[in-house]
Amino acid sequence: MTDTHSGQHGSLRRKIGRQFLAGLLVVAPIGVTIWILLWILFTIDNFVQPIIRTTFGRNLPGAGFGITVILVYLVGVIASHVIGHRIIRYGESLLSRVPVFRYLYLGIKQFLESFAAPGKAGFSQVVLVEFPRKGMKAMGFITSELSDNSGGKMFSVFIPTTPNPTTGFLEILRQEEVIRTDISVEEALRFIVSVGATVAPGMKAKLAKAGQSLPPDIPSDYASGNLDSNHLQNSDPLSNANSSNAERK
Repeated sequence: MTDTHSGQHGSLRRKIGRQFLAGLLVVAPIGVTIWILLWILFTIDNFVQPIIRTTFGRNLPGAGFGITVILVYLVGVIASHVIGHRIIRYGESLLSRVPVFRYLYLGIKQFLESFAAPGKAGFSQVVLVEFPRKGMKAMGFITSELSDNSGGKMFSVFIPTTPNPTTGFLEILRQEEVIRTDISVEEALRFIVSVGATVAPGMKAKLAKAGQSLPPDIPSDYASGNLDSNHLQNSDPLSNANSSNAERK
């Protein structure tokens, strides 16, 4: 009787836990989005309010954000026309002559364009790479193609952090160290922003397909997850080094 009662309580707790987690997955993204929007609103407003106060003699709450939105929209309208586009290109050419500012501006511009139009600028393909250590896989984006002294193909791969994909790590990898996937950039970004909770239809099959193309020096069991503790220890360079030291002693 006691065991049955305890089992029912355990089942109820697990059910409540699952439902709470499901609710959290719905509420958390909304809350984070609202928090970010409010932070942007107050930051812009605090920056513009002194100018408005000097001009109109009093504060206009929310005016800073509205003015910024209007200005950005007007710049977009101008940039979409031929003459405006030429003016902006001329301005960019002037900025590109400033040594330090040139690299910062062009780098940030290209990075933002990668998110605005993924697949067309910057992010050409979604790949899997070993990161941050051997045996672990991270999702990344090929940003450019390079070559070494011998003519071998190399890639620069951006590995974003989660849930904020605007920061991350840049790795320069040989072609054989990169596992190509059929996952689209949009699917990968949704997967990263949702910390893996949002899996697009067919994405699991694409990941499984990519897992069959492991580098030669990685055991194929990594793809299926059939590694026992002995296999893991034998494939771990640190464990092997410790074992060798113990044998010498």
